Order: sequence, then structure tokens, then C-alpha cells
Amino acid sequence: MRLLLDTQMLLWALNDDPKLTLQARKAIRDAQDRIVSSVSIWEISIKRSIGKLRIEGDPIRFARAAGCAPLSVTWSHGDIAGALPAHHSDPFDRLLIAQAQSEGLTILTADRAFWQYDVDLI
Repeated sequence: MRLLLDTQMLLWALNDDPKLTLQARKAIRDAQDRIVSSVSIWEISIKRSIGKLRIEGDPIRFARAAGCAPLSVTWSHGDIAGALPAHHSDPFDRLLIAQAQSEGLTILTADRAFWQYDVDLI
């Protein structure tokens, strides 16, 4: 399985948060490919800079150390995100969903809004 961690899952993994379930930990451990989108790094950086997020550690360094591959945003991802049904207004999440659809990825998320989209989820 090619697994795309959403931003919250990346943060929970980074901080070894107990909210990261055993199922999520197993999915991360067993994934053929662990992927972190530039969207998640961007979201973390923005929220950190405006004071909405305080985290320990560097998410890029953590993702690399965990063997995660980066995923950049393409024009196609942007186009798909713009065409998604309006179930969810968060632009970061919409881009993650578009990337997963375009690249054939499974998203690891705790966000119930993702379940309204045609995308593989854990």
C-alpha cells in the first residue's frame, strides 16, 4: 500500500501522540511507501508562523528519518482539488484528497470529512 499521511497524522507521529491508534501505527509501519505531501509541510509552517500550532521538532527531518517520500503539488492536483464536491472547505485537505485520487494513494486520516470523497482511506 502507498500511504499518504494527512497533516494531523504526521503531527501525531512526529510527537508520538497517544491519539495515533495502534491501527494507524501498523498502517504506517507496514506501508510499502510512506508519503508526506508538501501540502502538509506548508500547512504546519503556516499554522506555526501564525501561532496556531506549537510543535517540537522539524517535520521535514522527521519525515525523512521515517523513510517518507515527499509529494509535490502539480497543476493536475490543483485542478482536481478545485473540481471536488464541496463536502470540505479546508484547502489543505482538499489538495491531499486530490493528490491521493491522482496518484492512487491511500490516505491515513482521523478526519471524518474525508470519508465523503471517492478516495481510499484508513
